[in-house]
Amino acid sequence: MMKIAPFSRTAVFAMAAALALPAVAIKAQPVPGAFTVVESGQTFATLQEAVNAVGNSRATIRIANGLYRQCAVQQQGVIIYEAEEPGKVTFAGRSCEGKAAFVLRGTGAEVRGITFSNLAVADGNGAGIRLEQGALNVAYARFENSQQGILTGNDPGGRIYITRSTFTGLGTCENSSGCAHSLYIGDYGSLTVRESRFERGTGGHYLKARAAEVVIEGNSFDDANGRTTNYMIDLPAGSTGRIADNWFVQGRDKENYSAFIALGAEDLLHPSDGLKVENNEARFVPGLQRNSVFFADWTGTRIAMQGNRLAAGLKQYEQR
Repeated sequence: MMKIAPFSRTAVFAMAAALALPAVAIKAQPVPGAFTVVESGQTFATLQEAVNAVGNSRATIRIANGLYRQCAVQQQGVIIYEAEEPGKVTFAGRSCEGKAAFVLRGTGAEVRGITFSNLAVADGNGAGIRLEQGALNVAYARFENSQQGILTGNDPGGRIYITRSTFTGLGTCENSSGCAHSLYIGDYGSLTVRESRFERGTGGHYLKARAAEVVIEGNSFDDANGRTTNYMIDLPAGSTGRIADNWFVQGRDKENYSAFIALGAEDLLHPSDGLKVENNEARFVPGLQRNSVFFADWTGTRIAMQGNRLAAGLKQYEQR
């Protein structure tokens, strides 16, 4: 899996703007030659054919620029899904197994430069990526106008790394199965989210994770244009790790504005002692005055908080 050097916050926002550009051409399925297995040079008309050709091995599938109404299920192996040009490959409007555009349950996967758009399914959990097991890297990706961006199952030995990606227009609490969120991670071993943007939520939380360890650094959580949203970060099962150098703004239209970050509000699966929350900046949208809590804690454990810059009306910590 690739290792990525850090970007400045300015560069992150510039990349997010670039990924907002539409795909250069509309391509319905099948599309001869659109999907290339780099190692073998074979080309395929559908993503599923390319995935099947990789089988239980390791390979890169390079995807030609375009808008695809396709989906695929990865059952095995390690696959890198790579856009020919970041921001110019979009998968929209079609989900496999009633779940997601990419359903992943192999050994591992990496998604580079791909946009996922307008994904909805009957149970309210339509996502760009449904990760059921295995490792996952995501970089330069965009998740937009869907019920969820990424949704995972449980894999306590697995790890997830997300960087320089955008989550926009996601989330819903309108279904009987419960809320969907911009990013919803199950009981994983570790989750890292760096230099990414969360914005314009349409319900639920922006980032909800039951991972044992989290590293959430250098992101922006912009709720200015959110609708009926809840927490910016929810760690309901307890977590250790670090939440640092993030920027938060809370909007007006909230289902719950009582806290920005919540820890341990549901069944505790993991210890949280020593979780670091430092050097973040949090405020309300301009012109909004209300009282809220930056960090709400249901665990009663030792949380290391320092260097956070908070607007008037924001209490740094509250035990609940």
